[in-house]
Amino acid sequence: MGKFMNHNQEDSKLYEELLNRVFELRRKEVEERKRFEIPIVLVERSGQKTMLRNFGEIAKIFRRDEKHLAKFLLRELATLGTIKDNVLIMNGIVSKEIIQRKVEEYAKLYVICKQCGQADTLLVKEGRYWFIRCEACGAKYPAK
Repeated sequence: MGKFMNHNQEDSKLYEELLNRVFELRRKEVEERKRFEIPIVLVERSGQKTMLRNFGEIAKIFRRDEKHLAKFLLRELATLGTIKDNVLIMNGIVSKEIIQRKVEEYAKLYVICKQCGQADTLLVKEGRYWFIRCEACGAKYPAK
């Protein structure tokens, strides 16, 4: 019976060590996610065109397709534009402040989870519909 008790104590110690390791890894993941910040837009004008210079970087930080982000911004800004070399080139003059506000709006609608507030989400298409799936809390809800 003494052997049995020692075996359980060893298992218990091992279990506790593994559990502590898992909690530590999880804590680090959560800390990394909390560091999410909406990037500041880098805007440049050339004649009657406005260029969002860090467009590709913004899409990468948001973990979203450039085409989806561009479609949203162009629709919201009521202008036409193209993506070239990770730069969104928009027809017309658009202020940096308005572009920044629209990028923040995109993040609230399509990046930040409405359940837990984390930015660890994916935009997934199922059939004809788009959903936002949170990898942090597991929530899934339709995208607008």
